[in-house]
Amino acid sequence: MLYIRSLIFNILFFFTLAFGCIIGTIIGLFSRKATIPFWNKIWMPLCCSFLKICGISIEIRGKEYIRQEGVIYAIKHQSSLETYCLSSYITKAVFILKKELTYVPLFGWAQHLYGMIAVNRAAGGVTLKKLLHDAKDRMQQGRPIIIFPEGTRTKPGKTTDYKPGLVFLYQNLNVPVIPVAVNTGLFWAKNSFLRYPGKVVIEFLPPLPLNMDKKEFMAQLKEKIEDKCAQLNQESAAKYPHAKMLLENAKKD
Repeated sequence: MLYIRSLIFNILFFFTLAFGCIIGTIIGLFSRKATIPFWNKIWMPLCCSFLKICGISIEIRGKEYIRQEGVIYAIKHQSSLETYCLSSYITKAVFILKKELTYVPLFGWAQHLYGMIAVNRAAGGVTLKKLLHDAKDRMQQGRPIIIFPEGTRTKPGKTTDYKPGLVFLYQNLNVPVIPVAVNTGLFWAKNSFLRYPGKVVIEFLPPLPLNMDKKEFMAQLKEKIEDKCAQLNQESAAKYPHAKMLLENAKKD
């Protein structure tokens, strides 16, 4: 049954997403602003409604910390799930993503027209300068920014270095940074066909203080995100056998 549900979900989700990219691209050619409510109010909620087929529900914790503008969200990246569902809760947000994704036909075009911030990781200092320029532009439009501090997806229970792009924005934009922890990788794992049933938790944490020292900021950010993710992972492992198995396998890697 797990395989059948996962198959049905993947077909419906990605077909609907692809069709949405076509519509979104057409809308964006006439009005980029109109792509925001199209994706966040209509199409992504439709796509994410298919999660019910897999028995996946989403719980948002720390709603009192959600702000719709003037903020950066630093989110643990375990799965594609958070990239698709978060726009339903942060309704005008833009993601910072690698430039290569904007080259993908339809999907990349829709991302560009929506206003995502694409970064060229190989461009060094030029990348940071353009990143700051684009981030300021989106902030002036009243759009919050979502960034994945590690710059890539990691398995539940795993972490890697937090990249300097976030602290660069923190120092130059002078806006709050809100850490966000997830357990999404236990239900929609990286490079996996399967979608496991259970409760996905996305937890918004209190914003970090402004004007912190660079090292202190990075240390606190990583500690808060990783500690909370560990708690969410253990909470899931206690409820779902598959989550316990995935965490045990991650320890062996």
